Amino acid sequence: MEHEFNPTFNGFMSIVWCLLLSAFYLASLHVWNSPFNRDHPSTIKQRFISCIIMLFIAPCFLYIGLDKSILNQATFLEVLGLRVKGLLPAIVIPLLLTMVLFLGPMFMEFFSGTCHRYAEVSGWLPNLTNLMWIRNRIVAPLSEEFTYRSCMMPLLLQCLPPMTAVLINPLFFGISHLHHIHERIKYDMNCKEALLISGFQFSYTTIFGAYSAYLFYRTGHYASVFVVHAFCNHMGFPNITEIPKYPTGKKIIVCCLFVLGFVSWCFLITPLTKPSWYHNSPKYARDSLAVNE
Repeated sequence: MEHEFNPTFNGFMSIVWCLLLSAFYLASLHVWNSPFNRDHPSTIKQRFISCIIMLFIAPCFLYIGLDKSILNQATFLEVLGLRVKGLLPAIVIPLLLTMVLFLGPMFMEFFSGTCHRYAEVSGWLPNLTNLMWIRNRIVAPLSEEFTYRSCMMPLLLQCLPPMTAVLINPLFFGISHLHHIHERIKYDMNCKEALLISGFQFSYTTIFGAYSAYLFYRTGHYASVFVVHAFCNHMGFPNITEIPKYPTGKKIIVCCLFVLGFVSWCFLITPLTKPSWYHNSPKYARDSLAVNE
């Protein structure tokens, strides 16, 4: 007898599997019980191991919770967003779109004179031996996007309206960053300051998570969200406190670029993520993983 899909039950179970996966991911980072803080080389190396292991464990959660009828229409790798078709635009276009959003911060780097290092090998080559740089620009985006987007989004999209899935998914991602409260208090930060910093981090990681989930939903490519996450980690949260220190002319230019970047991004996000550009098909999920345009 063919399996009957129950949207209510399967929606509940999909969220349960996402919660379990998020908890398992966090547990893998803390299983080492390191006496050092998160930026200590020993802790970073241990968590690298956890992240690599999770690349093999996370898909198991997806496979168990996925409606198997979906696999009659797409391979498991395609559901994960690991596809060759549309790969080049999936890497380039979402990155350019995100650079538009960061137009203001990018010109702040230009004004500060730090952008010249990107053109010089000596400026970025040492980063390849810097564990914190590797963690923030490579390992964290690679493992987090694979876990929270590639393995969670298909679970949500199979039973929820696409935009509902896009809005629910980042909550798992944002909440996963709240464990930093314990780490900050453990290493001599007062409780109030730790709560404020972690609350702010929860806010912007949740907003970013929604953007990343939307990109995955529209492009159907893991590469898109990995590259965008790596770029955003590189840029960091815009340091708007530096703007008042600029001369009047530069201050006006930077403020205009912040507004121009955001407005342009709002207008471009839908046309530049047209699913057909990325060979993204609605067949991967019951309520369609992508809009057929």
